[in-house]
Amino acid sequence: MQDKILLINDLPGYGKVALSAMLPVLSHMGFDAYNLPTAIVSNTLDYGQFDILDTTDHMERSIKVWNKLGFSFDAICTGFILTAGQVKLILDYCNEQMKYGTKLYVDPIMGDEGQLYHGVSEETISYMRSMCSHAEIIVPNLTEASFLAGMYEDKCDVTLDEAEELALKLHSEGARSVVITSVLSGGDYYVTCYDDVLKDIYHIPFEHIDVRFVGTGDIFSALLFGRMICGAELRKTVEYAVRVMRRLIEENESEADKFKGIPLEKNLDIIDEEWVKSFD
Repeated sequence: MQDKILLINDLPGYGKVALSAMLPVLSHMGFDAYNLPTAIVSNTLDYGQFDILDTTDHMERSIKVWNKLGFSFDAICTGFILTAGQVKLILDYCNEQMKYGTKLYVDPIMGDEGQLYHGVSEETISYMRSMCSHAEIIVPNLTEASFLAGMYEDKCDVTLDEAEELALKLHSEGARSVVITSVLSGGDYYVTCYDDVLKDIYHIPFEHIDVRFVGTGDIFSALLFGRMICGAELRKTVEYAVRVMRRLIEENESEADKFKGIPLEKNLDIIDEEWVKSFD
Protein backbone atom coordinates (compact mmCIF):
# COMPACT_ATOMS: atom_id res chain seq x y z
CA MET A 1 0.00 0.00 0.00
CA GLN A 2 1.27 3.48 -0.86
CA ASP A 3 2.14 5.82 2.00
CA LYS A 4 -0.28 8.74 2.18
CA ILE A 5 1.53 12.06 2.49
CA LEU A 6 -0.03 15.44 3.18
CA LEU A 7 1.95 18.39 1.84
CA ILE A 8 1.30 21.76 3.47
CA ASN A 9 2.83 24.57 1.42
CA ASP A 10 1.83 27.42 -0.86
CA LEU A 11 0.56 26.84 -4.39
CA PRO A 12 1.86 29.03 -7.25
CA GLY A 13 -0.15 29.55 -10.40
CA TYR A 14 3.04 30.15 -12.41
CA GLY A 15 6.32 28.56 -11.40
CA LYS A 16 7.73 25.24 -10.20
CA VAL A 17 8.09 25.98 -6.49
CA ALA A 18 6.41 24.86 -3.27
CA LEU A 19 3.53 22.43 -4.00
CA SER A 20 4.19 22.61 -7.74
CA ALA A 21 7.70 21.29 -7.08
CA MET A 22 7.02 18.82 -4.27
CA LEU A 23 3.98 17.08 -5.74
CA PRO A 24 5.65 15.78 -8.93
CA VAL A 25 8.75 14.65 -7.01
CA LEU A 26 6.87 12.71 -4.33
CA SER A 27 4.28 11.34 -6.74
CA HIS A 28 7.11 10.07 -8.95
CA MET A 29 8.68 8.43 -5.91
CA GLY A 30 5.48 6.43 -5.47
CA PHE A 31 3.65 8.23 -2.69
CA ASP A 32 -0.07 8.91 -2.51
CA ALA A 33 0.31 12.70 -2.19
CA TYR A 34 -2.33 15.18 -1.01
CA ASN A 35 -2.08 18.90 -0.32
CA LEU A 36 -3.35 21.72 1.85
CA PRO A 37 -2.34 25.10 0.36
CA THR A 38 -1.34 27.80 2.83
CA ALA A 39 -1.67 30.46 0.11
CA ILE A 40 -2.53 30.71 -3.56
CA VAL A 41 0.20 32.75 -5.24
CA SER A 42 -0.12 34.20 -8.74
CA ASN A 43 3.53 33.49 -9.61
CA THR A 44 6.91 33.15 -7.96
CA LEU A 45 7.82 36.28 -6.03
CA ASP A 46 11.06 36.93 -7.91
CA TYR A 47 9.16 38.56 -10.76
CA GLY A 48 8.57 41.55 -8.48
CA GLN A 49 4.81 41.68 -9.03
CA PHE A 50 2.50 39.07 -7.57
CA ASP A 51 -0.78 38.47 -5.79
CA ILE A 52 -1.17 36.26 -2.71
CA LEU A 53 -4.46 34.84 -1.46
CA ASP A 54 -4.42 33.92 2.25
CA THR A 55 -6.17 30.53 2.49
CA THR A 56 -6.45 30.31 6.29
CA ASP A 57 -10.27 30.16 6.25
CA HIS A 58 -10.17 27.41 3.62
CA MET A 59 -7.59 25.49 5.66
CA GLU A 60 -9.76 25.65 8.78
CA ARG A 61 -12.85 24.46 6.88
CA SER A 62 -10.92 21.72 5.11
CA ILE A 63 -9.51 20.36 8.36
CA LYS A 64 -13.00 20.26 9.89
CA VAL A 65 -14.33 18.33 6.89
CA TRP A 66 -11.35 15.95 6.90
CA ASN A 67 -11.87 15.24 10.60
CA LYS A 68 -15.55 14.44 10.02
CA LEU A 69 -14.63 12.14 7.13
CA GLY A 70 -11.90 10.45 9.15
CA PHE A 71 -9.05 11.23 6.74
CA SER A 72 -5.60 10.37 8.01
CA PHE A 73 -2.02 10.43 6.70
CA ASP A 74 1.14 8.44 7.25
CA ALA A 75 3.25 11.59 7.10
CA ILE A 76 2.76 15.35 7.01
CA CYS A 77 5.41 17.53 5.34
CA THR A 78 5.24 21.27 5.90
CA GLY A 79 6.81 24.12 3.93
CA PHE A 80 5.92 27.80 3.58
CA ILE A 81 3.33 28.95 6.12
CA LEU A 82 1.92 32.43 5.64
CA THR A 83 1.10 33.63 9.17
CA ALA A 84 1.62 32.81 12.83
CA GLY A 85 -2.07 31.88 13.01
CA GLN A 86 -1.57 29.31 10.27
CA VAL A 87 1.42 27.81 12.07
CA LYS A 88 -0.72 27.33 15.18
CA LEU A 89 -3.57 25.85 13.15
CA ILE A 90 -1.23 23.39 11.43
CA LEU A 91 0.57 22.55 14.68
CA ASP A 92 -2.75 21.72 16.37
CA TYR A 93 -3.78 19.53 13.43
CA CYS A 94 -0.41 17.75 13.34
CA ASN A 95 -0.56 17.09 17.08
CA GLU A 96 -3.94 15.39 16.64
CA GLN A 97 -2.72 13.35 13.67
CA MET A 98 0.44 12.28 15.48
CA LYS A 99 -1.68 10.61 18.17
CA TYR A 100 -2.50 8.01 15.52
CA GLY A 101 1.06 7.46 14.31
CA THR A 102 1.47 10.20 11.70
CA LYS A 103 5.09 11.36 11.31
CA LEU A 104 5.91 15.06 10.90
CA TYR A 105 8.62 16.48 8.60
CA VAL A 106 9.26 20.22 8.67
CA ASP A 107 10.95 22.67 6.33
CA PRO A 108 10.65 25.83 8.49
CA ILE A 109 10.66 28.38 5.68
CA MET A 110 11.14 31.79 7.32
CA GLY A 111 14.15 33.55 5.79
CA ASP A 112 17.48 33.36 4.00
CA GLU A 113 20.86 35.10 3.74
CA GLY A 114 20.67 36.37 7.33
CA GLN A 115 17.22 37.98 7.00
CA LEU A 116 13.72 36.87 7.93
CA TYR A 117 11.09 37.16 5.24
CA HIS A 118 8.64 40.06 5.44
CA GLY A 119 5.88 39.34 7.95
CA VAL A 120 7.73 36.67 9.96
CA SER A 121 7.22 37.70 13.59
CA GLU A 122 8.54 36.46 16.92
CA GLU A 123 5.17 34.75 17.35
CA THR A 124 5.72 32.90 14.06
CA ILE A 125 9.19 31.79 15.17
CA SER A 126 7.80 30.62 18.52
CA TYR A 127 5.08 28.48 16.93
CA MET A 128 7.58 27.15 14.40
CA ARG A 129 9.89 26.11 17.23
CA SER A 130 7.00 24.14 18.70
CA MET A 131 6.32 22.47 15.37
CA CYS A 132 9.99 21.58 14.90
CA SER A 133 10.10 20.07 18.38
CA HIS A 134 7.67 17.35 17.22
CA ALA A 135 9.37 16.59 13.90
CA GLU A 136 11.18 13.48 12.73
CA ILE A 137 13.42 15.71 10.59
CA ILE A 138 13.70 19.47 10.15
CA VAL A 139 15.44 21.09 7.18
CA PRO A 140 16.20 24.75 7.98
CA ASN A 141 18.75 26.75 6.07
CA LEU A 142 21.45 28.49 8.11
CA THR A 143 19.35 31.63 8.66
CA GLU A 144 16.31 29.68 9.82
CA ALA A 145 18.38 27.45 12.08
CA SER A 146 19.93 30.51 13.71
CA PHE A 147 16.59 32.17 14.48
CA LEU A 148 15.01 28.92 15.68
CA ALA A 149 17.96 28.26 17.99
CA GLY A 150 18.34 31.90 19.06
CA MET A 151 22.06 31.79 18.18
CA TYR A 152 24.25 33.48 15.58
CA GLU A 153 21.33 35.40 14.01
CA ASP A 154 23.75 38.08 12.84
CA LYS A 155 26.11 35.68 11.03
CA CYS A 156 25.94 34.47 7.42
CA ASP A 157 29.29 32.65 7.69
CA VAL A 158 29.83 30.34 10.68
CA THR A 159 32.50 27.93 11.80
CA LEU A 160 31.72 24.23 11.56
CA ASP A 161 31.74 24.11 15.36
CA GLU A 162 29.06 26.83 15.40
CA ALA A 163 27.02 24.92 12.82
CA GLU A 164 27.22 21.86 15.07
CA GLU A 165 26.06 23.96 18.03
CA LEU A 166 23.00 25.02 16.05
CA ALA A 167 22.15 21.46 15.04
CA LEU A 168 22.59 20.14 18.58
CA LYS A 169 20.50 22.96 20.06
CA LEU A 170 17.62 22.24 17.66
CA HIS A 171 17.86 18.53 18.44
CA SER A 172 17.87 19.24 22.17
CA GLU A 173 14.61 21.17 21.73
CA GLY A 174 12.86 18.13 20.30
CA ALA A 175 13.63 17.64 16.61
CA ARG A 176 14.93 14.13 16.12
CA SER A 177 17.22 14.65 13.14
CA VAL A 178 18.39 18.06 11.93
CA VAL A 179 19.60 18.92 8.43
CA ILE A 180 20.92 22.49 8.06
CA THR A 181 21.33 23.44 4.42
CA SER A 182 23.47 26.15 2.84
CA VAL A 183 25.98 26.37 5.68
CA LEU A 184 28.68 28.81 4.58
CA SER A 185 31.91 28.31 6.53
CA GLY A 186 35.12 30.05 5.54
CA GLY A 187 34.05 30.30 1.92
CA ASP A 188 33.06 26.62 1.62
CA TYR A 189 29.55 25.18 1.64
CA TYR A 190 28.18 22.29 3.70
CA VAL A 191 25.03 20.56 4.81
CA THR A 192 25.31 20.01 8.57
CA CYS A 193 23.41 17.01 9.92
CA TYR A 194 22.53 15.67 13.34
CA ASP A 195 21.62 12.02 12.76
CA ASP A 196 19.32 10.74 15.49
CA VAL A 197 19.70 7.12 14.41
CA LEU A 198 23.50 7.13 14.65
CA LYS A 199 23.60 9.79 17.41
CA ASP A 200 26.26 11.48 15.28
CA ILE A 201 26.86 14.88 13.73
CA TYR A 202 28.63 15.43 10.42
CA HIS A 203 29.11 17.90 7.56
CA ILE A 204 28.53 17.03 3.91
CA PRO A 205 30.44 19.42 1.61
CA PHE A 206 29.02 20.56 -1.72
CA GLU A 207 30.17 22.82 -4.51
CA HIS A 208 28.20 26.03 -4.79
CA ILE A 209 26.92 26.66 -8.33
CA ASP A 210 26.48 30.34 -9.09
CA VAL A 211 23.11 29.86 -10.80
CA ARG A 212 19.93 30.71 -8.91
CA PHE A 213 16.75 28.79 -9.63
CA VAL A 214 13.75 29.37 -7.37
CA GLY A 215 12.25 26.29 -5.70
CA THR A 216 15.46 24.32 -5.18
CA GLY A 217 14.85 24.17 -1.42
CA ASP A 218 11.41 22.65 -1.98
CA ILE A 219 12.85 20.00 -4.29
CA PHE A 220 15.65 19.19 -1.81
CA SER A 221 13.11 18.79 1.01
CA ALA A 222 10.85 16.57 -1.11
CA LEU A 223 13.78 14.31 -2.00
CA LEU A 224 14.96 14.12 1.59
CA PHE A 225 11.54 13.57 3.15
CA GLY A 226 10.53 10.99 0.58
CA ARG A 227 13.58 8.78 1.00
CA MET A 228 13.57 9.12 4.80
CA ILE A 229 9.88 8.17 5.03
CA CYS A 230 10.88 4.98 3.20
CA GLY A 231 13.50 4.26 5.87
CA ALA A 232 16.70 5.33 4.11
CA GLU A 233 19.87 6.35 5.96
CA LEU A 234 20.20 10.08 6.56
CA ARG A 235 23.78 10.55 5.28
CA LYS A 236 23.12 8.55 2.12
CA THR A 237 19.90 10.50 1.53
CA VAL A 238 21.48 13.93 1.98
CA GLU A 239 24.37 13.03 -0.32
CA TYR A 240 21.83 11.78 -2.86
CA ALA A 241 19.72 14.95 -2.64
CA VAL A 242 22.83 17.09 -3.13
CA ARG A 243 23.74 15.13 -6.27
CA VAL A 244 20.23 15.41 -7.69
CA MET A 245 20.14 19.15 -7.12
CA ARG A 246 23.51 19.60 -8.81
CA ARG A 247 22.39 17.68 -11.88
CA LEU A 248 19.05 19.48 -12.07
CA ILE A 249 20.78 22.87 -11.98
CA GLU A 250 23.52 21.92 -14.43
CA GLU A 251 21.15 20.34 -16.95
CA ASN A 252 18.83 23.35 -16.92
CA GLU A 253 21.46 26.08 -16.72
CA SER A 254 20.53 27.36 -20.19
CA GLU A 255 16.89 28.00 -19.21
CA ALA A 256 16.30 31.70 -19.86
CA ASP A 257 13.67 32.28 -17.17
CA LYS A 258 15.01 30.91 -13.90
CA PHE A 259 12.23 32.64 -11.94
CA LYS A 260 9.95 29.81 -13.12
CA GLY A 261 12.07 27.24 -11.34
CA ILE A 262 13.38 23.93 -12.68
CA PRO A 263 11.14 22.15 -15.24
CA LEU A 264 10.81 19.01 -13.15
CA GLU A 265 8.55 16.91 -15.34
CA LYS A 266 11.24 16.44 -17.98
CA ASN A 267 13.90 15.66 -15.36
CA LEU A 268 12.23 13.09 -13.13
CA ASP A 269 14.50 10.29 -14.40
CA ILE A 270 17.39 11.97 -12.57
CA ILE A 271 15.66 11.19 -9.27
CA ASP A 272 15.85 7.46 -10.01
CA GLU A 273 19.30 7.47 -11.62
CA GLU A 274 20.98 9.16 -8.67
CA TRP A 275 19.27 6.90 -6.14
CA VAL A 276 20.62 3.84 -7.93
CA LYS A 277 24.10 5.38 -7.76
CA SER A 278 23.74 5.54 -3.98
CA PHE A 279 24.16 1.78 -3.89
CA ASP A 280 27.05 1.46 -6.36
